[in-house]
Amino acid sequence: MNKVLVLGAGMVSRPLVSWLLGRGHILTVADVDKEKIISIIGNHPYALAVRLDANNDEELDLLVAQHDVVVSLLPFAIHPKVAKHCIRHKKSLVTSSYQSQAMLDLKPLIEESGIIVLNEMGLDPGIDHMSGKRIIDRVHARQGKVLSFYSICGALTAPEALDNPLAYKFTWSPKGVMAASLNNAQYLDKGEVISVNSEQLFSNPFKIELPEIGLLDVYPNRDSLSYREDYNLEEANTLLRGTIRFPGWCETIDAMKKLGLLDTRTENMEHLSYVNLIERKTGSSDLPVARQLAGFLNVEEQSSAIKSLNWLGFFSNELIGHADDSPFNITCDLMFNKMMLKDKERDMIIIQHELLVRYPDDHEERILSRLVEYGNPETDTAIARTVALPAAIAADMILSGEIKASGLLRPFSAEIYEPVLRKLEEEGIILSEEVKLLV
Repeated sequence: MNKVLVLGAGMVSRPLVSWLLGRGHILTVADVDKEKIISIIGNHPYALAVRLDANNDEELDLLVAQHDVVVSLLPFAIHPKVAKHCIRHKKSLVTSSYQSQAMLDLKPLIEESGIIVLNEMGLDPGIDHMSGKRIIDRVHARQGKVLSFYSICGALTAPEALDNPLAYKFTWSPKGVMAASLNNAQYLDKGEVISVNSEQLFSNPFKIELPEIGLLDVYPNRDSLSYREDYNLEEANTLLRGTIRFPGWCETIDAMKKLGLLDTRTENMEHLSYVNLIERKTGSSDLPVARQLAGFLNVEEQSSAIKSLNWLGFFSNELIGHADDSPFNITCDLMFNKMMLKDKERDMIIIQHELLVRYPDDHEERILSRLVEYGNPETDTAIARTVALPAAIAADMILSGEIKASGLLRPFSAEIYEPVLRKLEEEGIILSEEVKLLV
């Protein structure tokens, strides 16, 4: 029987563990919180809980050596450390995170060892890549050209649970979500490269409307241009990967950035209240804080941004309680206390691809592919299933020898995406597709 090491027992790990155990694999689940692991594996005879501090290289090395494949659900910055142990012991590795430069630096060693290190096997990145690339490859197989490619994805709160002015609740670490909001972005629009720095990322979101969901905001997701080669889209003159949110989120995050509330630099906050922090950012004033903020941000007092900051607690006279900390951490702590998805509430994920394609006979088609997946409060969130299952399926495919390639990989080849998408469809995760003839 195959032995799989799962690193991390966080909020997306349960579906991965259940799926792999259901395929007869022996699992060791390692996390700093052993009780959290036990809540996931229960008394399953093929699952073992191990307490592990991932910074303990000796313990991590021993665990990697004892298993056939490793799945890391740890923060992305730890993955290169895990990869080094995998290289040493010639064990393959799967992650659901973006492929970092630190991982790319290990590429020669990964190739030399003959193992597979497969990154971006989650939702975004992951299912978005695979489902989009499947359409692109099918168009190319018919000698078609992709003129424009829009791919948008979002992990959201189901509409019935939207009860705060940010129109969002967290299903995983607020710090992870907020750290992603600090990235710059660029995309291709009608042949023009559009660069967006982090400070402007949320200033002018695109607007879209989806059936039965309503109006949504979309902002660019990292560097879309880097996927032009990965997706084999050199012919496209428009290429955008975007993130979806309900209205209220972008306006609030934009305000937070203008106020410096997402600054990661440490400040002295001794004897400082939350409203004092706002006043420090805007300059002291005799005006009521809402009016003061509205003037500073050049928005209406009844705007979503003002309502959100008030609702989070930034107008409070309560002391922050930290002598030295960053505004980023303070903001994330307030979000964690008030914005986590409750037990009986549902989350929702959306993926949508929209392509304009042209074929050799000059006829054009618009292809629309969409996935809307809701979580089940009795079992797993939608984000947990859609992040965990691709990684679980990939680990199973490595163990069975289905993936013949080796080295540093992402799921852009049909060898990987076809079986993964097929197995996801067996789990009920299916992208609908409609094709409209234009010419």
